[in-house]
Amino acid sequence: MLSNTKVRKKKQVDQQLLDEILLLKQEWMNLKSILERSLEPSETGLFDLAVAETKYFYLLREARIRKISAKR
Repeated sequence: MLSNTKVRKKKQVDQQLLDEILLLKQEWMNLKSILERSLEPSETGLFDLAVAETKYFYLLREARIRKISAKR
């Protein structure tokens, strides 16, 4: 059985994960919007977009494994 401290720590880490997911989604959408409006997207911009998207989906997968969601 988990102690009260461990439960509190898990909830804190879960909330940090959800916060990070929301920030990464916003970053990804901003980069995507900028690149869609660009006439010639730079390679650096495309790379940054791919990195942001990959981080976002990685954290989504981690949240699914931990069985947490923003709707509690």
